[in-house]
Order: sequence, then C-alpha cells, then structure tokens
Amino acid sequence: MSAVRRIVKNTTVLFISQIITYIIGFFIAIYMANYLGPLGFGIIQTALALTAIFGVFTDLGLGTLTVREVSRDKSLTKKYVANTTVMRIILAFITFSLVFLTVNIIHYSQEQIYVIYIITASVIFNSFSGVFYSIFQAYQEMEFQSLAAILNSILMLIGVITVIYYQLNVLAFASLYFISNAIVFFYALSFYVRKFHLPKIEVDFNFWRPAIMAALPLSLVTIFSLIAYRVDTVLLSILKTSVEVGYYSAAYNLMMVFLFLPGVFSTAIFPVFSNFFVSSEDSLKYSYKKSFKYLTILSIPIAVGVTLLSSQIIILIYPKFLPSILILQILIWAVPITFLNYIFGTIIPAMNRQNLLLKITFISMAVNISLNLIFIPIYSYIGAAVVTVITELIVFILCFYILSRSFCKVKLPSVIIKPTLASIVMALFIITIKLNLFIEIIIATVIYFAVLLALRTFTEEDYDIIRELVNIRKN
Repeated sequence: MSAVRRIVKNTTVLFISQIITYIIGFFIAIYMANYLGPLGFGIIQTALALTAIFGVFTDLGLGTLTVREVSRDKSLTKKYVANTTVMRIILAFITFSLVFLTVNIIHYSQEQIYVIYIITASVIFNSFSGVFYSIFQAYQEMEFQSLAAILNSILMLIGVITVIYYQLNVLAFASLYFISNAIVFFYALSFYVRKFHLPKIEVDFNFWRPAIMAALPLSLVTIFSLIAYRVDTVLLSILKTSVEVGYYSAAYNLMMVFLFLPGVFSTAIFPVFSNFFVSSEDSLKYSYKKSFKYLTILSIPIAVGVTLLSSQIIILIYPKFLPSILILQILIWAVPITFLNYIFGTIIPAMNRQNLLLKITFISMAVNISLNLIFIPIYSYIGAAVVTVITELIVFILCFYILSRSFCKVKLPSVIIKPTLASIVMALFIITIKLNLFIEIIIATVIYFAVLLALRTFTEEDYDIIRELVNIRKN
C-alpha cells in the first residue's frame, strides 16, 4: 500500500471514529452542562484540566517514542510493550502523588477534591490503554484505537443519561470517566492479545535508560503544551470561581470540537513522516506542503463561520451559558493557527528534532502562564480566551520561521489568499441571508468550496491524490 493510501486509510478510519465520538461527545457535553449548570460543569472541567496536566506524567513521552521506533522496526514491539508497561505503573504512583499534593495546597472544596481523585484514576487507566494504542498506531492499524474511542463515548453517553435520569450529583458524573476508561482498557487489552499475544512484563534497565533519555524531550513537550492549553482553566478556578470556569469551558469545548480534524490527520501521518525522514526527504517535503495547504483550506472558514454564527450556536446548545458567546468568538480564531501547529508538532519529532519543539513549547507555556496571571484577574474568561489565541500564534511564528529556514519553505500568501477570499464570500452569504442554522451551515459550506474551485485552488497534483483516493475506495 502506497504512503498516500496508508494515510487515506488511517485518516478515514480515525475520521469516522472521531465523527462518531465527537457527535456523541457533543450530546454528552450538552446534557452534562445543562443539567449541572455553570457551577457543577465548572467543577468537572476544572478536574479534567488539572488531571490532563498531571496525566502527562503517566506517559512521559513513552507513547510517541514507541510509535516512532516500532514503526521503523517492528521487531521492537514486545520489548517496548514489556518494559513501558512497568514504567507506566511507576509513573502512575508518581502522578497520583503529585495530584494529591496539588489539590491540598490549592485548598479546593472537599467535593471538588473527590472529583479530581476519581478522574485522576480514570486517566491512569487510559494511560495503560495507551501502551496498546501506540502499537496499533505504529502498525498503522488505527481501527483498533478507533473502536476503543467509540466504545468509550457510548459508555459515557449511557452513563450520563442514567445519572441525569436518577438525578445524581457531580460525583456520579466523575465516576463515569473512571468506569468507561476501565472498561476500554480491558477492551484494548483483548484486541492486543488477539493480534500480538499476551504482553509479558519485563524490567530491562539497559533498555530503560536510553528509552527515558529519548522520551524525556517528547514528554516535556507534551507537559509544556498541556500546561499552556489547560492552565487557563486551572487559574480561572483559583483566581475566579467555578461558575466562570463553566462559561469558559462551554466555549472552549466547542472550539476543541473542530480540532479533531488535525488531530486525526496528525495521528495518521506521524508514522509516515517518520518513515520518510529516513527514506525520502523529497517525499517528506511534499507531504509537509500538502498537509499545510489542506489544513489551511479546512480551518479558515471554520473561524469565519463560527464567529458570525456564535450567538445562534450557544443559544441552541447552551441556553444557560450566554456569556460564552463572546468567549467563543475569540477562541475560534485559535483554530486556524492550531490546525497548522498540529503539522509542526507532528513533523518536528518525526525528524528527531524534539529538542527544538521542547524549546518552543516551553516559551509558549511561559508566555501563556505569565499573560494569564495578568489578564485573568482583570478580564476573567475574556482574558483567558485572548491569551489562548496569542499563545497559538507565538508557537506558529516560531515553528514556521525555523522550519522555513532549516527544512522547507511554504509560501504562506499563496496558501492563505484563496481560502480567505472564499471565506469572505461565504461570510457575505451568512450576514445577508438568515436561515435555519443547519441549512445556513450547509449552504455556506457549498459556497465556500464552490469559490475555491472557481479560483482554481486545487492543482493537478491535488486531483491526482483525489483519483488515488477514489481508486482506494474501489479496491
């Protein structure tokens, strides 16, 4: 199977699963937020943000390292599974200890502490599932991971409906994360056993030392990135109230829905980038440029459309969260930048330049924390939203500048101009024609791509890729 076909196959599988999980997650968020209100929803979101930051310590870059190395040499599969499982057990104890110390220093309410502990346990279960996900990804067999994600979402939806039906409290919602992740772990384990046999536990310190040294830069990148992305929610919970966290999280979650597109794409293309780095520099540059172009085309109309339709979206989805309208209008402009940052975050480690990514993410984290400490006390969730966009922009500027000088230069105006013009035409339609929200979105999307075609945005190379995609479908 050619590289393009592998990318298409894995992207399609992940895309379908992500569509399903995000649709289900969409309803989960609606039911949970409207049942709990801004206060209860804010408690859950604070716990999710805090445990997401500390959850990095359950992995410490081992997942990414496993994908990279096993995708290059399949004979390392058992070695990585056997050793990283033991390493994750130790990391799980460290993670829980750090969470325990943090929540007691911050002095959250007792209810919030219990919620944080429960969700931390769910994150630990998820980290062990990550051992198997890494192998599936390295073998470019994303369907196993996709099915696990769908199962998790279905379990959460059933749980949320049950909790609401029985009128239970916020602790019951937190327990759902633990139960669903525990079930999914055993599900992922069963798939692994069927394909690769039962994993054996091994402690090879000669393996541990170089693995930790190689994974450490990757883990620090993830730690810095998560702090940059989630510290705003944690700081809001400390400097303001859980109610304001609820308003901010409602808009933030809507913004994150759109990031499944680059997330799916980067997951599928990382093994391909890794292989191209050692086999074909020209292919790596070609894939990088095409990735840049396609994600730009997808992201710009999202920012424009959501900005203009944010009031209708929030009123429809979160009628109790009207302050979230302005927050969403600001946050959505992080989407086009973040789409491209996903490419950088994928290709840089694939090129074994994780130390570069480490420096950039550290800078973004430092800027994010500093600006949030300044803006949140004054502007609350509006300040947090603005800082999120600024942080993404800083990462983009640094990555784009360095890769343009040292690897491959993308002509930014030629990539952006046509999608921008098409988005302006689409925006004129949204402003002048008022229809049902869903009909308006469908027509606006058609207009956008029609203008792109009229502007001859797609080259013959792009059509060749589409033809190969069609041939894959036929085969």
